[in-house]
Amino acid sequence: MSRTRLSIIAIAGLALAAGVAAQSEFKHEYAIGASFGMGVSSVSFVPSVQEKQLLGARAGLTFRWLTESFAGLILELNYSQEGWEERFDDPAFSYTRRLNYVDIPLLSHFYYGKRTRFFFNIGPKIGFMVGESTTGKFDSPPPVDEITGRLHTSEQWDMRVENKLAWGLCGGPGFELHTRIGIFQLEGRYYYSLGDIFGNRKADHFSKSSGQVIFGKLTYLIPLKK
Repeated sequence: MSRTRLSIIAIAGLALAAGVAAQSEFKHEYAIGASFGMGVSSVSFVPSVQEKQLLGARAGLTFRWLTESFAGLILELNYSQEGWEERFDDPAFSYTRRLNYVDIPLLSHFYYGKRTRFFFNIGPKIGFMVGESTTGKFDSPPPVDEITGRLHTSEQWDMRVENKLAWGLCGGPGFELHTRIGIFQLEGRYYYSLGDIFGNRKADHFSKSSGQVIFGKLTYLIPLKK
């Protein structure tokens, strides 16, 4: 075997050993904290329903475990307000359905930097609806849409939520700052449900009724010592 090949193998071995040593030297970081945010939600209906974004609050607890110098895991327990608000041409009509969830995201956390970091979270989320409320002003029959000339879809007004268990994917970017009193994060996130809140059988009115949420939140984390 030539010296060139031996040199290449030796350099590669040293690089691999250095990488393993660097990983073994990384001390796992643990942090726990709380978050609060606001978001807008809607529901994707098929056939479609005229909607506008519904504003809702969210708050929760966060546990973060950094396993590598660039990655880790995040587990959250949140309370969130979701649902939809319908859009009418006549201001005399209104309808809002607010769905309250307790959800648990389990996210992969990728970050870059030291005291100032940029990060991206992505992963699955499951949730359970713990309550709902409806507000509105409407008559029967519902109003006629001025654009399409058809009656405003109203079947969903009297439908009960059939699937209280929600599941889907969420993720988004963020920024964090490490200070003497803790870690502050500002994050944006998008959630898309892979399930439907109403039945989607052939006999049901809607073949799709999946929620989606866009929100921003501020998180305060306290590092934990091992």
